[in-house]
Amino acid sequence: MNAATQAPSNSTTLNTELLQLCKAGGDALRLQVLRVLSRDAYSVQELCHILDCRQSGMSHHLKTLTVAGLITKRREGNSLFYRRTYTPSCPELSMLHDAMLSSADLISLAAEQQERLEQVYVERAERSQAFFAEHAGEFGEQQEQMVAYSVYGQSCLELLRSSQPLGGKLAIEIGPGEGAFLAELSPHYESVVGVDNADAMLKRANEFVNQQALNNVSFILGDSRDAGLEQNAADCVVSNMVLHHVPSPAEIFKDAARLLKPGGIFCVTDLCRHDQSWARDACGDLWLGFEPDDLTEWAQASGLQDGPAAYLAQLNGFRVQVRQFVKPDHIQAHTKNRSV
Repeated sequence: MNAATQAPSNSTTLNTELLQLCKAGGDALRLQVLRVLSRDAYSVQELCHILDCRQSGMSHHLKTLTVAGLITKRREGNSLFYRRTYTPSCPELSMLHDAMLSSADLISLAAEQQERLEQVYVERAERSQAFFAEHAGEFGEQQEQMVAYSVYGQSCLELLRSSQPLGGKLAIEIGPGEGAFLAELSPHYESVVGVDNADAMLKRANEFVNQQALNNVSFILGDSRDAGLEQNAADCVVSNMVLHHVPSPAEIFKDAARLLKPGGIFCVTDLCRHDQSWARDACGDLWLGFEPDDLTEWAQASGLQDGPAAYLAQLNGFRVQVRQFVKPDHIQAHTKNRSV
């Protein structure tokens, strides 16, 4: 088949996708859905609650947005979660696709909608906190069923040492668990801060730090948005096996970008996407891992650039991604969203 014969088919596809994009953007509720999904992934039930919409109507709007390639869905246990799609299937329409998402970001949610959105976030956080409050003592044992710290911790450290061989002034670890990686950070950074919103876990990390006499390590009971964390100050921010426990993984990337100084490094270790739903009950997981492209898109949307990466096979068929993202010297305003 020659190029002249192929052209009409390509043109038809382009026209169809253009119409689908325009249709998707032609409804106020659908634009509000895109606005809500700028923060994270949400289930149908959560979106219905946030936007005060019946499930039948919401399902219709989600289908329209999915067909247009603006959102995608994936299963988490027994629920379907929807999130934005940052890479359009038709490259010729990437400017329109990106402009629609960027324009949706400008929409102001009504006060009651914003309150319900925050309520969903708080409920997720409370589920995670309740798990760690109850299981802090055996959490390390349970996590070893999925991934051994001795393996991913060493890989994370090796990547960090290769990128910052001289260390720096400040390192922040989000969710330090029982504190093992704090002992790796302490000799190389003048000051190290561990941040955790679970008091029981923070106490265990503090006990470890005292036993190891790590005198330059301090703690904050809170999360990555805590006002006690100085912006544009950290040489590195570390998040080891934390994202699958937090209400909004995408927000962690935004917070890390805000905390890092230009040239700083965000180190992330987490599970790749899996279907072993027992991890929800055994380890308090909110998310069943992530595709590597998920992390890349969240990083790019936060103004961070891809750095070195490693992928590790672990126990029970789990796979771990050890990633680095770099804050460039001059962060550009979020335009998107490049192909990944």
